[in-house]
Amino acid sequence: MLFVFMVCKDSVVERKALRERVFPKLREHCRHTLGLDVRVIDPFESSDPSRWPDENTRQQLIKECRKSSAGPFLLALVGHQYGTASLPAQVEVSEFQLLLQESQRAGVSTQELERAYQRDENTIPPSYCLTPLHRHTCCPQEEEEMRMKAKEEELMKVIQTTVSLCVHSGVISPERAQSYYRSALDADLRFALDNRPDNDIIRRCLVYVQRVINAKGELEKRQMTSQPQPQSEAATFDVRTTPTDGQLFSDLHDNFLPGLITSSQLLVYSTATECDHRYGYTTARRRGYAECLCQQVYSDLVGLIDTLSVLDSSEGSQLGDALAREQAEQQELCDVLSRFYDIIRPEEEKVRAYVQQSGQQCPLVVTGGPCTGKTVLMAHCSQQIKTWLPDCDPVVVTYFCNLSINPSPRHLLSSLCYQIVCGYHSESSSEQNPSDLDDPSCTTNLRDFNPNICLSELKERLSSLLSIMPSTKQPLVLILFGLGHIKNNFGPYILDSLPSPLPPSVKLILTVSSNRTQILQALNPQRSPPQCVSEGSEKESGYVCVQLGLVDRKQRVKMLVSLLSSSGRRVTSGQQALVNQALTSCHLTLYARLLHSHTSLWHSDSDVTESSLPDGVHSSISALLDHLEQKHGYSIVARAVSYLSLSRSGLTEAELADLLSSDHKVLTEYVQQDESPPSDMRVPQICVESLLLDLRRFLIRRTLAGSHVLSWVSRHFKLVVAKRCLGTHEVRREIHSAMADYFSGRLSGPNKDGAQMEIHIDRQPCSQPFVFASSFNEVARVNLRMVLELPHHLQESNKLWELEHGLLMSLRFQQAMVRAGLLVDLVAMLEGEDGSPNSCLSRERALLASILKSYACLLQSSPLQLPSVMETSLLPHLEVFPELKGYAKEIRLERRERRMGLGVALCPAPPSVPSIQCLKCDAKTKDASVREAAGTECGIVAEIMDDGMAWFWKGSGCDVVKLLLSCEQKEMKFAGVKSSGQFLLLHTQCNKLFLWDVTGPEKFLQVKDPLKTTAKKVEGFVAYQEKIFMWWKDESFVSVFDVSSETLTHFLCQSFVTSLVCSSNGFYMYCGQEEGTVSIFDTNTGSLLGTCSNSNHNAVALILLCEDKWEMACVDRTGGLTLWDVAAKRNPPRLVTESFAVGESNNILNVDYSHEIVTLLVCQPHQVALWDTCDWELWDHFLAPKGRAFTQAVLSQDGHLFLALLDACPLVLVWKVSTGECVLSLEINNQPRTLLKTASDVVCVSHDGCLTVWDSGMIDAAGTAPKMGCGVKEVVVERTGEWFYTSDGSETVWRWRLETGLPHANFLHDGPVEKLRLSPDNLHLVTLSAGEIYVWQTKTGQNILRMRGSRATDILISPNSNFGISISKRGLSRVWKLTHGSIVCSIHSHLSDAQVSPENTFLIGLRHGDLVAASLWSGLISKRFSCVESSEHVVAFHTLSEHPDFVVVMAASGAVYTWKVAEQTLCKHFQLPSRFHCQPQDFQMSSDGSYALLSTDNEAINLLDLAQVRLCSFKAEGPVIKACLDTTGCYAAYISRPTSTLEKNCNCSLHARPVLTVVRLADGERIGSVCLSKNPLTLVVCERQCAFVGFEDGSVGVYSILDVTVNGEDSVMCREDLNGQLKKCPFDRVFSWLPLATPNVIWP
Repeated sequence: MLFVFMVCKDSVVERKALRERVFPKLREHCRHTLGLDVRVIDPFESSDPSRWPDENTRQQLIKECRKSSAGPFLLALVGHQYGTASLPAQVEVSEFQLLLQESQRAGVSTQELERAYQRDENTIPPSYCLTPLHRHTCCPQEEEEMRMKAKEEELMKVIQTTVSLCVHSGVISPERAQSYYRSALDADLRFALDNRPDNDIIRRCLVYVQRVINAKGELEKRQMTSQPQPQSEAATFDVRTTPTDGQLFSDLHDNFLPGLITSSQLLVYSTATECDHRYGYTTARRRGYAECLCQQVYSDLVGLIDTLSVLDSSEGSQLGDALAREQAEQQELCDVLSRFYDIIRPEEEKVRAYVQQSGQQCPLVVTGGPCTGKTVLMAHCSQQIKTWLPDCDPVVVTYFCNLSINPSPRHLLSSLCYQIVCGYHSESSSEQNPSDLDDPSCTTNLRDFNPNICLSELKERLSSLLSIMPSTKQPLVLILFGLGHIKNNFGPYILDSLPSPLPPSVKLILTVSSNRTQILQALNPQRSPPQCVSEGSEKESGYVCVQLGLVDRKQRVKMLVSLLSSSGRRVTSGQQALVNQALTSCHLTLYARLLHSHTSLWHSDSDVTESSLPDGVHSSISALLDHLEQKHGYSIVARAVSYLSLSRSGLTEAELADLLSSDHKVLTEYVQQDESPPSDMRVPQICVESLLLDLRRFLIRRTLAGSHVLSWVSRHFKLVVAKRCLGTHEVRREIHSAMADYFSGRLSGPNKDGAQMEIHIDRQPCSQPFVFASSFNEVARVNLRMVLELPHHLQESNKLWELEHGLLMSLRFQQAMVRAGLLVDLVAMLEGEDGSPNSCLSRERALLASILKSYACLLQSSPLQLPSVMETSLLPHLEVFPELKGYAKEIRLERRERRMGLGVALCPAPPSVPSIQCLKCDAKTKDASVREAAGTECGIVAEIMDDGMAWFWKGSGCDVVKLLLSCEQKEMKFAGVKSSGQFLLLHTQCNKLFLWDVTGPEKFLQVKDPLKTTAKKVEGFVAYQEKIFMWWKDESFVSVFDVSSETLTHFLCQSFVTSLVCSSNGFYMYCGQEEGTVSIFDTNTGSLLGTCSNSNHNAVALILLCEDKWEMACVDRTGGLTLWDVAAKRNPPRLVTESFAVGESNNILNVDYSHEIVTLLVCQPHQVALWDTCDWELWDHFLAPKGRAFTQAVLSQDGHLFLALLDACPLVLVWKVSTGECVLSLEINNQPRTLLKTASDVVCVSHDGCLTVWDSGMIDAAGTAPKMGCGVKEVVVERTGEWFYTSDGSETVWRWRLETGLPHANFLHDGPVEKLRLSPDNLHLVTLSAGEIYVWQTKTGQNILRMRGSRATDILISPNSNFGISISKRGLSRVWKLTHGSIVCSIHSHLSDAQVSPENTFLIGLRHGDLVAASLWSGLISKRFSCVESSEHVVAFHTLSEHPDFVVVMAASGAVYTWKVAEQTLCKHFQLPSRFHCQPQDFQMSSDGSYALLSTDNEAINLLDLAQVRLCSFKAEGPVIKACLDTTGCYAAYISRPTSTLEKNCNCSLHARPVLTVVRLADGERIGSVCLSKNPLTLVVCERQCAFVGFEDGSVGVYSILDVTVNGEDSVMCREDLNGQLKKCPFDRVFSWLPLATPNVIWP
């Protein structure tokens, strides 16, 4: 907050320059570096002098600037003109009378003076007050302003003349007289700086003084001398007693300011400008000075701001614990509201008695009507509790429920738990029992308040905290404000979360309006025993009640007098009578405050009557707004109060000024008639500040999300504003839309078309990035104001598309939320818990929310990992959710903007699938479990609990809701539920049946049976159009219910009915029965058409109709299948075939049939069988794991997979049908009970009623993702990076195409592949399998060579791709031609760790500790590395492709040599220190020899920089598993397992996952890191800056390195749109290339 001092008329150019060039830039600097906004208050900014504030207003604003500014608060520009004095607003009676007496004595007329000033006894002390000068509205505006200015100047001369006379006669001192002569600039500067402590001046004030020599040119001087000087009677005084402007100006910059420089270190910059005496101070020179001034002012202000410790610069202060931030905000809010406690209430003693009373286990309810002061009273009491309990150390927790920006039960309970724990863990709480603090439920870690905690768990945690932590020495006082005013009526739910009765050392105090009966009803008698109710309370109420009574009128009168006195006002005795009468009619303290705003406007001669004072709070608020509209203008007042009322969390003064400046309706009031508005036009900040100054007693300033915001002191101001200014939905939407535009960084104001004149504005709004990036420090600050306000206004303005696509589905918004500690809030917004409507992207939002919940622990500790987490989690599922491709693209764009990062080019096959929703029914009975569950095809799931409750889930984006049906005023209990098609059938415990068509309204139709046959449980039903076919447990009849006529008919069968099916036209019904019989009925006539029976007489469990083939298949309880021909309807079915289980026979658990893939699944405890229903053949069967049994199995959506539940297994396992391997494990929170399939989802119902929902397409995509059968052991990559090859030790080598991310072909072998090599020209692939060498052409896949007899253990290929070298430990190592296998030579000695020299001449390797080189032409060892100084062994070496003559050699002693092989010369370059050593298994080198990877021990990457001859050590997050150096020498990639302190304190599996990290070698900068979901086996970095990781499950991940400083572009290669190909199993498209049947080359 910066107050600017300038001469109003003299500094137009400087003022304009600063406003356009300095202040906006300074504001952005402070917002980005410090998270603070800047308000610049220039009292004379407006071009309309009528809007200039008076001296009193300016002084109040100076005080506010000094108090509120975190840095410099004063900027003064003292130019070459002194300025004019302004008329005093009021003069004390005694002094004014002296002026009149001396004027009359000297013969000076006082008529004008007496006309301009009027005596007012209501001021303290009584004074003569300046009355507004009369304006002639008929005159042109410019002419009227000139007339008014002349009149003011004449009046000022009269006053100054009179004052001079008083000084001359000695009745007024010269010092006092100077106040009448000083200009506004001089007076304001002296008020701000004179007699102030040094800390108010040092580095907080800037003054710029400009002296202009020869300011007036000769022409201007001649014009002034030629003009006649008017003489008036005011000029007859002695000039010796009147200080001139020059004298006053000289005193200011020669005495006053230099004195402060010496005494208070005031920063004053003085410049002198000498002008040509002919032209004076020209416009060009003024502009030049203004330009230099702007540069200097900006530099000085930034320097002062940056050196002041105005904010903690650590990221954790803002981005850490959102709950801790809210705790501090709640405490501050309590302090602010307690200051409104002006009248001592007798109810305070009752509250004190309740707090001091021991053994009280009932809550205290402070109740009363609206505006009775409940909140203020309890805010005050909360400050007194520690003094009321001097013998103990109470923990006081206050929470303003109705003022919280997130009023959801989850957030409120989390915040209460956090504040309670923090209260007992604070340093002042030293008496707490240490054993209590060690309780797991008493942790303060933010990760314990993550989005995975459900409401029931939060309830238990709160109850546990209230039971464990409070004690007699340290009781807990919990005060909840405004519980009844929470949106969505959550108050009773919160009360239900509190234990009853209260623990002995817990006091609970609630403030409840008397009209909020639902809160009082929630405090029912069952909550606490009657003996705990104190005296004066109703014993039946279950709580102690304190009713706020009427405030005594005398106290309110006293309060009003005090308020008037503080503002320098009072009322006459006659006016006081009217005030007393008004206070009698309304007994509220808020009304008394409002009366102060009205009566402070009265003068002693004001004509006031009974109607002058409004009756009631709302009328008073409305009258206050009327007055403000008359004073400041209708539009600015109406819009300002509307913006304040509709903001979610309040507004800062700067935000309010920005919003008003973007409002075209407001701006029209600031455009003079016939005036062209400037393009950068704004509402002057002084106008906004003056308005807020008049509203200050009804606004509270509180800290919210790091900003000081203004909000109404009472919600009744919002009610009045809504009625006056926001009467229609369109107007509210318009205001919300304007605020949404502002907080999104767009500048758009409402009422553009309705403005009286069109204003063309071309100005930039203040930036609104999600995160402020600053070059001043490395800390990026979240724009919390935008994060909190923008979603609210987008929703309220019905900009739902922008809310969803532009915000909720935006990576940048999610990053800001996570970094601000608002992960839980973000998840709630994505899941729609905040009240946002469901949309077409509800499934995508649910998926994002699920991923965030899964990684909540990691993201709360490492929020910057969000892009990496989301990219790795989403890429496998983009084909299922194409709408998320834009989100994935945003991740890549964000990485490009950062100019570095590690992206995912190919995502490995996921080990699991994130659920899109996880829901838990809030059962009253904690131990209730699911009795039965059913689901419809359209996605509605019903659960029946064993306590008789029924819960429904209506699909993605919905919550689980409880079904309430009553009969005879009793809530029904349910016994079971069945589903078929679009119908759900519920069976109650009182044997009633209710049918619900889920496609229609929520209307339950009772199935009435006049024969009372519904006494037994419904075993199942089949729905056909409006007919329901039901069969019963152990009953031999089928009941058919007609929905339209509500009639019930019965069909009698031979034995108990076990299954049923209808024909597609509904004409025929097939009933399977206990004895293996199937009866066929005509549903129209009711006649029995025929029967058939299987030979083993086992009960029929399933009937399938293939009407196109006229076949009926029956599956019996043991899994046997019988096929019948039913073409002849009037004849008995003809048996086609029977197939019964052989060996072990168990009853089937369930069956699942897919019409699309004509597959039947039969699940039994020991196996899952799959039948092809085209040919009715048993396709395959899958045995249960050893020692386990299946409990259920269902087919996946596309039939390539099946999902199964095993006994005592807390996972849903997914098997691949083609291979029989388990490819996925789906995690759930509890023991699963059953699986349900809907049209698009798979739902797992746990025993406790929890629903976990997965998208079927995601399961299919993840389950069929390509991966090898075993762990990837080798990866080789072509130089182009387009193709790569993998081996898992089996007979198959895969060839992958990176662009598609799919395997293109596989190379088959007759034995396990041991080695895999690719020729440098990428034309040949050489493999070693079972002792034989295979050579393949990579383009055609042809196996051109299969060589036997090599006895090789390794193979190499020469750099020129012409030769292959087979390395044998026991036999001969051979050099052979790659194209036809002919042997060039044999090498008799075995060389370990062998490498081919870059010039294709030598095979270099180790033999018995020596480094030798064998010729590739003769096979003889012709070169040997030897050290003259010692005979030390060589531990590692590496050839250099860019320096083919040299080999880098590492000796056991730590010496580093280069060996020139051809000349056999060596040079020692470096000696490793003793603590550094070389690990041969880790040793790698870049191709140019600049870097060498030495070791990866001690959780570090140790490298040798040979170019600069230095050692480098990069600290890893934990033990290094794999490390790799890229051949270019730019990067090092490594995989580690994090073991930092944070992760050691967390048992979350996320923190134990391996992490791939890439580091730039030149400066050690971390390029990026990716959390890997599986254990890696292989790591390779290719020349295209891609890291290839092979995993132990057979999948491969490719991660691209973006580093603009090195490669200048993003190497991320996106998978192309495969046009639906992924709907098929990826392996259906892989070419298989066969080897030669027999070896075509046999070596001896």
